[in-house]
Amino acid sequence: MTTKLSLGPILYYWERERIFDFYAQAAGWPVDIVYLGETVCSKRRALRLDDWLTIADRLAAAGKQPVLSTLALIEAESELGALRRIVSHGRHPVEANDVAALNLLDGAGVPFVAGPMLNVYNGEMLALLRELGAYRWVLPVELSRDALAELQARRPAGLETEVLGFGRLPLALSARCFTARAHDLPKDDCRFRCRDYPDGLPLHTREGRRFLTLNGIQTQSGGVCNLIGALPELRAMKVEVLRLSPQAEHMAGIVTLFRAALDGMLAAVEAEGRLAEFTPDGACNGYWYGQPGMAWQVSGTIA
Repeated sequence: MTTKLSLGPILYYWERERIFDFYAQAAGWPVDIVYLGETVCSKRRALRLDDWLTIADRLAAAGKQPVLSTLALIEAESELGALRRIVSHGRHPVEANDVAALNLLDGAGVPFVAGPMLNVYNGEMLALLRELGAYRWVLPVELSRDALAELQARRPAGLETEVLGFGRLPLALSARCFTARAHDLPKDDCRFRCRDYPDGLPLHTREGRRFLTLNGIQTQSGGVCNLIGALPELRAMKVEVLRLSPQAEHMAGIVTLFRAALDGMLAAVEAEGRLAEFTPDGACNGYWYGQPGMAWQVSGTIA
């Protein structure tokens, strides 16, 4: 079974030129699917919908499947308006990250991906998503391989499965902006300080370990999730898509290593070791093994 590679949406606030340059490079990477759009904070407006559609059309011309991602926390009528424009644009599939999006997508008859921020924990939810028009769902990052095996056994026909294979774990969202708070600024006058942190603001323990990452209203893991060593299991469970979450540096090398491992040109264990140079703050895979999320398992040992 061939596993596709997807490039998840950029979770951080990058400058306009950096975003366009990133996707110009991504057009030449061996990825099959590219998610586009703002999923964290509606105040981040470096790009408008027309800009995202321009990038989507360019990626489609390069042989990629673009998908427009939506906000994971809808709090205002203006955000609902933006969501309606994404749903009604009519050119590319959509990733739903909030239940409000499910309602709009069902009404519009638009095919969609059920994103990782939806609470998909049982077969009944999978059946409902398929009924609403989902053609793929993304495993919530806190679920284990055992939970995935149970869900795979119950997923309806025609519904693909996608798993985050690399990137910081999106753990929670809040109405408050933690990056602004760290700078003693109110959320309404945040001065877009998250632009200063292209990979998020690190939060360390007293012992100096990177514990969490603050990304505006989003809390992420400190370490980077890395499931390249689990590729044989993912294939055995018939996972169709493996997602790589963008980071500010080294994405071309990360994509190349995953593609080589998926194509059998590089052993998963060797690729896991080589990926270490791209995760200077450490890696994690604990959730996959039913352990604390920040844990890291190598050769059967939890560290």
